[in-house]
Amino acid sequence: MLQKTIIRITLAAAAVLTAASAWAQSYQLPSAHKAEHSDLIARQENIGNQISVKDTQQFLDQLFKDEEEPEMDIYTEGWESKRVNPFNEADVPSSKVIDVTNFHMPTPGYITSPYGYRKRFRRQHKGVDLKLQIGDTVRAAFDGRVRLTNFERRGYGYYTILRHPNGLETVYGHLSKFLVKPDQYVKAGDPIALGGNTGRSFGAHLHFETRFMGYPINPSAIFDFANQTVHTDQYTFDKRTYTQARNFDPAANQAHAKEFLASQSSHKAATTAAKSSGRSSKSYTIRRGDTLSRIASRNGVTVRQLCQLNGLTTKSKLKPGKKLKIR
Repeated sequence: MLQKTIIRITLAAAAVLTAASAWAQSYQLPSAHKAEHSDLIARQENIGNQISVKDTQQFLDQLFKDEEEPEMDIYTEGWESKRVNPFNEADVPSSKVIDVTNFHMPTPGYITSPYGYRKRFRRQHKGVDLKLQIGDTVRAAFDGRVRLTNFERRGYGYYTILRHPNGLETVYGHLSKFLVKPDQYVKAGDPIALGGNTGRSFGAHLHFETRFMGYPINPSAIFDFANQTVHTDQYTFDKRTYTQARNFDPAANQAHAKEFLASQSSHKAATTAAKSSGRSSKSYTIRRGDTLSRIASRNGVTVRQLCQLNGLTTKSKLKPGKKLKIR
């Protein structure tokens, strides 16, 4: 009995399999599907006719355009910003060697207030204050372009910011008048403003800053104000040491202050005498300690003009007692 039952089940299964096979063999795609498939095959082209090497390169260039890290253009990074510091901290390198050979002192004045923390105001003084009189000429420290001229009643007063090809920006504050306009290109030593006493100021002076990507470097790390020159041809910015001065000597600054005040008195007397006689001096007698930058600032000319008139270079040694043509 059991054997007969097994035989019956086996025969039934075989019948089911046979029926399924016959159904699969007789199944066909609808005619609409067949037509679409034929259509697709007919429209296929050689892929070589669709893609060229030139097109592929253009595609890749566009694809990675935003992935590349382009060389920063110093005249566009934060150029439109009205802030003194338009830079991002993450973009600032740990160190950078900066060429400062082509320079001019912004004013021949001595330091009246150095860089550093001010207990009186409970804030950081991010530049140095240099002595001048209202109306004295303020000059560009390096070649560059004017990024901003602005007014800040509770701070810088009238101030301007110059951006330089060496990577620095210089800030000139408490001015009385601008002699340049935004986006104007200037050379080192060109007049850019007149000194003043505007903004948060308690006496005529120039507030002068040297910044690298927003970092306010101690100007005395770059400039030797007592000797009216730069310490070295190159300054190395370092995030750990940018606040430190180099060879800032209060005694030397005091001696420079005496010389400056004396020269101001003699220059004023000479100007008065020249005006009364209707003549102006056309030569200058070099004194001990003089530099081309100091002589140029005192006489309202540029170092380049002095060099051209007297056949000198910026590296020439000046001999006390020798006369220089001024104009």
